[in-house]
Amino acid sequence: MAATIIFTVVFLIALLFFGGFGLLYLLFTGQFHYIPLMIAAFVVLYVWIVMMINHSFHTKQRKKVFGISAAVILVCASVWPIYQAYKDSIPTMSAEVDIYYYEPFGDDSQIAELDEPATLQLQDQLPRVDGATALYPLYASFVQAVYPEKEYNPYDSEVMVNKTPEAYKNLIDGNVDMIVALGPSDWQIRMAEQKGLKLELTPIGREAFVFFVNQKNPVNSLELEQIQNIYAGKITNWKEVGGKDESIRAFQRPADSGSQTALERLMGDIPIMEAPEENVPEGMGGIIKEVSKYRNYKNAIGYTFRYYSTEMVGNDQIKLLAVDGVEPTKETIRSDEYPISSEFYVVTAGTKNPNVERFIEWIVSAQGQELVEKVGYVPVKQP
Repeated sequence: MAATIIFTVVFLIALLFFGGFGLLYLLFTGQFHYIPLMIAAFVVLYVWIVMMINHSFHTKQRKKVFGISAAVILVCASVWPIYQAYKDSIPTMSAEVDIYYYEPFGDDSQIAELDEPATLQLQDQLPRVDGATALYPLYASFVQAVYPEKEYNPYDSEVMVNKTPEAYKNLIDGNVDMIVALGPSDWQIRMAEQKGLKLELTPIGREAFVFFVNQKNPVNSLELEQIQNIYAGKITNWKEVGGKDESIRAFQRPADSGSQTALERLMGDIPIMEAPEENVPEGMGGIIKEVSKYRNYKNAIGYTFRYYSTEMVGNDQIKLLAVDGVEPTKETIRSDEYPISSEFYVVTAGTKNPNVERFIEWIVSAQGQELVEKVGYVPVKQP
């Protein structure tokens, strides 16, 4: 009995020391799903050692009962970690782009360039620019053509890149002079109006809003009405649109992102079903609920923009769907055959920087529109 007490004290001290470090590691790395398995392993180990100290395994029956019980406990505790490991192994459509490849004047920059010097050259009072990730290669090419050569860190300089909601917030808060993005959401318009601002939108190019599925999905095309019914929750199985007998995992994007706003515009007055959510670790192991990131399950469907998916991400495990039988290409965007094409803009909110208007005028000039074409978008004016 004394040996058991001594061991228990030592075991608890070791558990607090090593288990505490292990628990903090799992919380900081977001792998909290391993915690039940870790606890189960400690419990099984403790019981086994105590029984060994007390010579409790003197019959085969007890060994058998303990072995089966321990196996059941560990298997049950492993189910969630195994599921999470499987889920994490499925490719997503986020965090797959190294934006430093598009940094202006970078050593390995993939930015499109003009064949001759730009007719506008700015040296001071540089407009502070922000914008959507998918459009960064474009406005970075504008900057490289017009701004003086120096380092423009994507997160701390006159030329930044953020997700659409952050870019609009920076504009409305006066942290930047202009952003390059899709049109604002209703909420973003209201936020500007509450500060006495009016968002001015200058169209500079066109892009296709696209829907994509797993490469192995036999469905290659959807009608616009079918897409609306999927995201309204009226069509829930792929067999209803010519696919396999599998439920549809219809992923969405966070509110006020460019692509979510595009979906809202597409749906019009049709209510969008509630977005799937998942628990996500944040900071010191806290848990929040966020809209689930697209994971490329065989029965998944998601949406983005053509250039981002084909040129920046280039994920060969997904395929873009035709809509009403029309493939999303530069040619069908240019001809207006693809039914979900839209303009993107330079957006301002009353900046006093005198060079902003000059810069915008150059962007919609022949040279600026030539860069729109060279980057891979469709210009609003033919260069």
